[in-house]
Amino acid sequence: MPTSSSSWLIVAVAALISQVRVLRLAGLALAVVGAALWPTFAAGATLKIAALSPEGSVWMNLLRAGGESVAAATEGRVAFKFYPGGVMGDDKAVLRKMRVGQLHGAVMTAGALVQVYPDIALYNLPMLFRSGAEADYVRERLDGRLMAGLEERGFVAFGFAEVGFAYAMSQNPVTSVADAGKQRVWTPDNDPASAQALQAFGVTPIPLPIVDVLGGLQTGLIDCIAAPPVGAIALQWHTRVTHVLDLPLLYIYGLLAIDKRRFDGLDEADQRAVRQVMGEMVAKVNARSRQDHEQASTALANQGLTWLSASPDEAAEWRVLADRASARLVQEGYVSGDLHTALLEHLTAFRAGS
Repeated sequence: MPTSSSSWLIVAVAALISQVRVLRLAGLALAVVGAALWPTFAAGATLKIAALSPEGSVWMNLLRAGGESVAAATEGRVAFKFYPGGVMGDDKAVLRKMRVGQLHGAVMTAGALVQVYPDIALYNLPMLFRSGAEADYVRERLDGRLMAGLEERGFVAFGFAEVGFAYAMSQNPVTSVADAGKQRVWTPDNDPASAQALQAFGVTPIPLPIVDVLGGLQTGLIDCIAAPPVGAIALQWHTRVTHVLDLPLLYIYGLLAIDKRRFDGLDEADQRAVRQVMGEMVAKVNARSRQDHEQASTALANQGLTWLSASPDEAAEWRVLADRASARLVQEGYVSGDLHTALLEHLTAFRAGS
């Protein structure tokens, strides 16, 4: 499974580097155009929010409850209208619609906003956390700083909601980096940087859009993916893999973000109400997600997937690769050096205490 692991680490690293290089300029240019087109906003309004989460999911149930609470707290001056199930398109489409005012916010993964604020994906560095306890400790100390930075870039967030750790999942049992080149590894389409990085490590990447991943696994076009257990089950990818490497590769988390221009158009009292209610909602999702992640991990085993453990030497090899990748990301400007240093200091303190 390390096959999957090493491949996925490289895919994630290369994709994030390419996002920084290409999307920063595009995001800046579109933000300027969007500012010119953005309409004025009266004190009372309906905030239109897109979400990939399907109707009936934890996210959507709590979002709707939060919207009702906001309407009550603001005496009807602020309402939310949600578009679940990805009906507004993927992250790129949603951000484009936000820039021109067709949408006002979205529930998305942190990585979707890397083009406007690269540091928002700080916790996405490969193999950064080894446990949920480590993530909790660091997030308690850095979440506020990241949300403040995001707001300076034009998006108001109300906290982060954990999705869970992504694990390598494949159709072949693999536990060493050396086996990575033997796998047919999925890579996101339209991402030549990821493909080139995989090739450098002896892997032949198979680019596919996310909607074609299940079909690729079914036909044998690919035999290796990586995802949180919750996501693998939701997308039915788990039905086409047999092994999971019990080594957390990436920490995945999401957020509810609203365009600051639209948010600033609200009355100050209403802004406070939205921050309080939606902050509590995101905190509830975050607390629930840890439980869902653990249950989904157990479900994978119950459905016949074999969880493999890397040997100490193999795990050390993965971490060396991850550390080198993280150092490269910092050098490339993917995340700020000072934030990365602060994060490492907190991790060191936690591990020393543990």
